[in-house]
Amino acid sequence: MSPAAAMTPPAFRAAREGADQIPGQARKTTLHARGRKTALHARGHQGAPAPNPYARGLRALTLATPLAMAIALGMGFFYAPLEAEQGFLQKIFYVHVPLAVVALCGFVLGGLLAIVYLRTRDPRWDMRSYVVIHISLIFAVGTLLTGSIWAKGSWGHWWVWSEPTLVSFLIIFLLYATYQPLRFAIEDPERQARYAAVFAITAGAFVPMNYIAVNLSTAYVHPRVFGSTSNLPGSMALTLLVSVIAMALLFTTLCKYELTAKHTRFQLRALRRRLLEAGEAASSRGALVSPTPPTAGAPAPTLHRSGA
Repeated sequence: MSPAAAMTPPAFRAAREGADQIPGQARKTTLHARGRKTALHARGHQGAPAPNPYARGLRALTLATPLAMAIALGMGFFYAPLEAEQGFLQKIFYVHVPLAVVALCGFVLGGLLAIVYLRTRDPRWDMRSYVVIHISLIFAVGTLLTGSIWAKGSWGHWWVWSEPTLVSFLIIFLLYATYQPLRFAIEDPERQARYAAVFAITAGAFVPMNYIAVNLSTAYVHPRVFGSTSNLPGSMALTLLVSVIAMALLFTTLCKYELTAKHTRFQLRALRRRLLEAGEAASSRGALVSPTPPTAGAPAPTLHRSGA
């Protein structure tokens, strides 16, 4: 034995000699640990959530929508001429009418998306139909508020029950106001989506029928914007068109924001559920391999020294 070996403590010397004797076993253990780590890393990348599809183009819409709204408001205040009878009050026309047009088109679009859901049974189409109807309801509230302000300034009354255009829009709004209570009164997700789709299709078919019935009416005081009786000047018509486009951009942006938020929430729930399942599986494996404690009265293990 060399002097250095004689100065090494017996425990360290035995450990070093044992390691020298089984290099293959240590190498296998190291390779196994590295392979397990690589597999876990690959599994983690495989289970990573996919990018949100609704966030695509959201930044461009977020920048374009305020710009379009500013242009529409600027044209309404500075480009379109003053109306001869109502004067400055008529400027609310460029907010009220686009809100109504986009809201009614959104209700119809919600019914079309519901048809796609019933054909494919894909829950993503049900979520899109729900979001479109939800945002359309908000726009309908804005339509009723601006219409009441305009009616008060123009006719001297907040509401005129003899006007078919106002009453018909209120009926459509009240019809769709029952959509969410009906939907969330059903606990089963599949049945909820199916009943909501049938409601959206039926109500969406009622919107154009109601519009045609109102246009066939002869006793009305509400101004006609679309149709043969419309007499808007070119500057007013152009301002109205720009306002409708800006309001449609706002509608699309709000829908994409809500869809993005809901999709992200679903991803977080799925990840949380996956983490809980992984934690339960790890705890169950740990319980299976945990050593059993010695029973009372069992002989304690003894160490035998070699050569004794």
